[in-house]
Amino acid sequence: MARHLSFRSGNPALNRNTFKGLRAERSSGPIINDNVMTIEGTVNKTALSLLLLMSSGYYAYSSFMGSYVWLGFGLGIVAFFITFFKKELAPITTPIYSLCQGLVLGGISYMYAQQFEGIVFNAVCLTAFILLSLLFAYKSRIIRATDNLKLGIFAATGGIGLFYIIGIIGLFLGFEVPFLSPTDGSITSILITLFIVVIASLNLVLDFDFIEEGSENGAPKYMEWYAAFGLMVTLVWLYLEILRLLAKINSRD
Repeated sequence: MARHLSFRSGNPALNRNTFKGLRAERSSGPIINDNVMTIEGTVNKTALSLLLLMSSGYYAYSSFMGSYVWLGFGLGIVAFFITFFKKELAPITTPIYSLCQGLVLGGISYMYAQQFEGIVFNAVCLTAFILLSLLFAYKSRIIRATDNLKLGIFAATGGIGLFYIIGIIGLFLGFEVPFLSPTDGSITSILITLFIVVIASLNLVLDFDFIEEGSENGAPKYMEWYAAFGLMVTLVWLYLEILRLLAKINSRD
């Protein structure tokens, strides 16, 4: 417990109050039926969520329709907020969120693929490599979720979020933030996106830390689905930023 020094994360789904006041009751007697969160259970739920996302993503990619992106985005936002505020519904809403995000990512990936050959495969491989590498580094304690690391990632993620908000406001006001454009292949733009990819990747470390914290604290079983939901949020962000980074690099050719 000592190494869980603080509860800071850039992931809105896994913030400092995620596991506050949540504790499952362990059964006693001849039949043991511990209804508590475990790391193994969370891994299984995350794997199922990823399978759902990839299935709907492949469908949206192979039979592209622009309406899929908007449908997935709209329903995904609803599922996100329901899961965020009603954690006990996560066993229902997390699979729905995963399917919706698959539609969004499949549609977006299709549009990138029309411009840059092979970019989707490379982005998927890089995302998987980063996930597995950081999981190994966290489990082997090569990377430790120290208090300073958490604070730094939290601050950087907040700054990136503000950067996104400025870009969205700019679209409505008629100006574009060039560094957000996937066709801006300038060195500065590439370095900014690379920095965002690094911060998104490091958020995975904090997600792993929160999952371990929930398991140690005996959080309710449904929190396995909620923790899987939190990981999905980070992985979707990471994949989109890797796509953007690869597009910028390819646009220099």
